[in-house]
Amino acid sequence: MTLKPAPLEISFTPADNQRLANLCGALDENLKQVETALDVTISRRGEHFSLSGKADQTELAAQVLRGFYDQSQHHLSLEQIQLGLIEALNPHRSSDRDNQGSEPIIKQPAAPALLTRRSNLYGRTPRQIQYLQQIQEHDITFAIGPAGTGKTYLAVASAVDALERGLVSRLILVRPAVEAGERLGFLPGDMTQKVDPYLRPLYDALYDLMGFDKTSKQFERNAIEIAPLAFMRGRTLNQSFIILDEAQNTTPEQMKMFLTRMGLGSKAVITGDVTQIDLPKHQKSGLVEARQVLKEIRGIAFTHFLSEDVVRHPLVQRIVHAYEQHDKQQRES
Repeated sequence: MTLKPAPLEISFTPADNQRLANLCGALDENLKQVETALDVTISRRGEHFSLSGKADQTELAAQVLRGFYDQSQHHLSLEQIQLGLIEALNPHRSSDRDNQGSEPIIKQPAAPALLTRRSNLYGRTPRQIQYLQQIQEHDITFAIGPAGTGKTYLAVASAVDALERGLVSRLILVRPAVEAGERLGFLPGDMTQKVDPYLRPLYDALYDLMGFDKTSKQFERNAIEIAPLAFMRGRTLNQSFIILDEAQNTTPEQMKMFLTRMGLGSKAVITGDVTQIDLPKHQKSGLVEARQVLKEIRGIAFTHFLSEDVVRHPLVQRIVHAYEQHDKQQRES
């Protein structure tokens, strides 16, 4: 019979009710986030906390609570709590501070700084930091990995940074118009309205990084263009930062066509998740082929993200990991 480990007890003394309230959140929501992310149970009586679960998880939870308590002179937002948990779940994090002045629990050399309206934007995992560095140092960068790892968002942030610094004269954001496992049927409107739903994630990233008004003005100046992949044929793009998103849904012919659009002074980032290919079953993915064909080409960089690089709700990382384990078991059976 296996005995359960004894609960880990921690206390924050002398008791400060306001800081304890900031730490726990409304209706103990912050504590629930810690429980869910780290798979522990937290009981509280005043300033005393009892943590139950696996020994390594309760130790990490105690470290996280102490880190949050150090920041609890001010209100802790749900986003701060979730980002702190994401950083705690990965043993190597950036030493940057966010715009609230909060401090990562575990420190590491700072990532490249990006010139966007998000002052708290930086690489939060070693692979994200490597990815940002590769984008700056290479003309073509591939980012391959699961959803939520920052592939597209950091690429758009790097593109905005390059535009703000005058390194390029325009941004070209591209996606293949492939339905994700659904048949949407006839879509009303002109061509722009028909393809707009496929490109919405890129708009969302731009609005978050530049603001709605500034993004709209850049569209009016044609400094930013968002287009389906089919519109790229025959073009030569000079002094441009080009992003191909959802590249797993390109055919090999489309991928070759896209990569040969680069003109002088341009930079390209290609992102995709090879586990979520929506092409017909008989059709090979251009991203899968490019990974094999171009892996030895000097000047082209590859970043392969894993589930621990997910920077979304802490549950997303566990969901991605669970699917990875399920797929692995199916391959082995």
